Amino acid sequence: MHFDLHGRTDADARTVLLSSGLGGSGAYWAEQISALAPDFRVVTYDHRGTGRTGGDVPETGGISAMADDVLEILDALDIDQVDFVGHALGGLIGLDITLRQPRRIGRLVLVNAWSKADPHSGRCFDIRIELLEKSGIPAFIKAQPLFLYPAVWMAENPERMAADEAHGITHFQGKANILRRIAALRAFDIDDRLAEIGHETLVMATKDDLLVPWTRSQRLVEGLPNAVLDLVDHGGHAINVVDPGPFNYRLLQFLTGRNDTKASIS
Repeated sequence: MHFDLHGRTDADARTVLLSSGLGGSGAYWAEQISALAPDFRVVTYDHRGTGRTGGDVPETGGISAMADDVLEILDALDIDQVDFVGHALGGLIGLDITLRQPRRIGRLVLVNAWSKADPHSGRCFDIRIELLEKSGIPAFIKAQPLFLYPAVWMAENPERMAADEAHGITHFQGKANILRRIAALRAFDIDDRLAEIGHETLVMATKDDLLVPWTRSQRLVEGLPNAVLDLVDHGGHAINVVDPGPFNYRLLQFLTGRNDTKASIS
């Protein structure tokens, strides 16, 4: 497992681990690393089968196998507990760890995540799989931003879109890996176990997320005993990339336990 450490190095520093979504890259959190580093020790990593970790995603084990990879990193770093920030699939990993080894998680942040996939998300994944199977990797990569970003943001960032497309094709994680990762997130279902998670939780969602309806986040807050919902109108699925300033502010308010955290929830 490839992982990186950022930010504070003193023994008293609280640790935050950032886990990305389907793409699996630790670099996805670039805007959050710089914001969190002054206050925290920050761990980022490339999921198994992606980026600098590489290798093959296990055929079995699903999200729990991906969670085991995170626990392996924490053990290697001799870190007993982290605050966990997960985007989409990364959020499912956080939920799995919190259920199986609750002492390893302090505060929990779930960004456009879910306890059980919505049929609409399933339709989106069917389309993406169809593109991969019948049109190939370039078409799959070219369509990816449509599920991540608002249209106006893509229109205003053509250079970013071109660079991401070229990088995505060059560093594609492999057909088998992407299909196994999609299968894992579609099979994930802890909807009837949410009440077991008593951790302080921030659920962040956007109303214009094309891939994951914000009502999935609403369901998380309804089921989790100690959760608050941060719901904004604009930002798409990858809100931490699209609108990092306000996102980082709300994230820091929660992770630092500042008094006005709940006041920032919209």
